[in-house]
Amino acid sequence: MRKPIIAGNWKMNLTPSEAKALITELIPLAANAACDVVVCPPFVDLALAVELTRGTSIGVGAQNIHWAPKGAFTGEISASMLKEIGVGYAIIGHSERRQYFGETDATVNSRAKAAIEAGITPIICVGESLAQREGNETEAIVSGQVKAALEGIPAQAVAALVIAYEPIWAIGTGKTATDEQANETVGTIRATVAQLYGQATADALRIQYGGSMNPKNVKGLMAQSEIDGGLIGGASLSAADFAQVIHY
Repeated sequence: MRKPIIAGNWKMNLTPSEAKALITELIPLAANAACDVVVCPPFVDLALAVELTRGTSIGVGAQNIHWAPKGAFTGEISASMLKEIGVGYAIIGHSERRQYFGETDATVNSRAKAAIEAGITPIICVGESLAQREGNETEAIVSGQVKAALEGIPAQAVAALVIAYEPIWAIGTGKTATDEQANETVGTIRATVAQLYGQATADALRIQYGGSMNPKNVKGLMAQSEIDGGLIGGASLSAADFAQVIHY
């Protein structure tokens, strides 16, 4: 009986004026959605997004969060800064952060703990490369990332967070895992959590699919037994497309 959650990761797109136009268009389209709806704009758009969505059913998430409460970390944003402006979610460990900016399993774990402590819901990303999938390493890689990300986090907090399975080979490429492939790997994630915390925690945890979900493939993916939502990239930059996804 997990409530689905659809989150839009805008990545490095949309100025504040463009963000205002998109959110203003999205608000009526997202009304009465049967899922939780979240938008994750760039940092410069966050305060505006929180203000625009106040009183609506749309949540706002950051695309990253730092593990330290404050200090000499040029270019970083702390959990308390995000919390004070009303941000409720934070994407952590996206494959682009891992690939381009040196994110590791250890820093993902530290960031997740900081978010939880501040009352911000982490959306923790895990996923394998094309070479790893072709080498039949998907289960080992994804399970290992989950174990590392959740190290030292109590069961109650795990049950309330979100994990996004995003096969690296399906991000921004237009490729997507088959419905069955996606469901199988999400099932691996849930089984890993059950192994660590027990079945009740695993059953409560919401797991998204994050590999190019869009209006054309959302119905098939969301019909799968293990998939509880999507972390949406390109389709979230169009209010009409995003609305089709959230009303799948």
